[in-house]
Amino acid sequence: MNQIVSRRRFLGSVSAMGMAACAGGMLSCGAQTQFGPKKPKEHKLSSNLAIVHGEDPGKMVEAALETLGGMDKLVQPGDIVVVKPNIAWDRLPEQAATTNPAVVAAVIGLCRKAGAKEVRVFDRTCNDARRSYDSSGIAKAAEEAGASVSYALDRKFRPISIPRGLSMKEWPIYEDAAKADVLINIPIAKHHGISRITLGLKNMMGVAGGERGKWHPEIHQRLADLATVTAVDLTVVDAYRILTNRGPASGTDADIKQEGLLVAGIDPVAVDAYCATVFGIEPHEVGFIRSASELGLGEMDLSKVKQQKVDLV
Repeated sequence: MNQIVSRRRFLGSVSAMGMAACAGGMLSCGAQTQFGPKKPKEHKLSSNLAIVHGEDPGKMVEAALETLGGMDKLVQPGDIVVVKPNIAWDRLPEQAATTNPAVVAAVIGLCRKAGAKEVRVFDRTCNDARRSYDSSGIAKAAEEAGASVSYALDRKFRPISIPRGLSMKEWPIYEDAAKADVLINIPIAKHHGISRITLGLKNMMGVAGGERGKWHPEIHQRLADLATVTAVDLTVVDAYRILTNRGPASGTDADIKQEGLLVAGIDPVAVDAYCATVFGIEPHEVGFIRSASELGLGEMDLSKVKQQKVDLV
């Protein structure tokens, strides 16, 4: 594993670089913006939702991508791919607080098979990065699958303009995510005490720098604002095991349910909308799904989304 940095050092360095948020939660360093938002990748993946039930997470990923047309319809030879799982917590895979490492490895394997020049994996963690990367099993699984795994480096968070943002107009974003040829978001589906649930749109908070705690009063709109500049090319939601209560990090057996589900698609709003229903929640009842839909980032009405279901059980 390369480019290792501790959480304490990371936060100290961010402060030293002047990335603290100013009034209203936005930065005052707009003149320092050095790169623009990621552009969507031109591809030939299906716009349908792939909904897979199964018992083997790796095979479920393969089935989902086959349903969408194949990873080679998205990743081209020579591409730099960023795979963004949830590695935020010092929890074991069985505790359903972080993305299933088998799902992460399977996505990386398909990217490498499609000819990716490099697959990069990182997350800005909440618990200690070294412990989280290790306990989650993601670092080991990702490296064995052929990815370059690194901790989030303070020097790679740079302020970016968010012209369409309603709650924030600028925020530091991780450079690797903004410059990737392909950005694949792999969240775990789970309960969250502030945003109600964590899905794809919420998982992208891991590419944001600054004082993210200041987002909480306006968390739903800020997640939608962030989505206007991250341009996720593919969302693969790991719902193999889900947290039904006391998220995002519970880990208590009583809060964990084996759902045996994986949902993938190119529309981040539609993917999250479907996954909300797994928790018995209507999509419009989740603020960040509703806000993202209102910004025109995807379809919230599932009656308008074609769904292809695969049962591997």
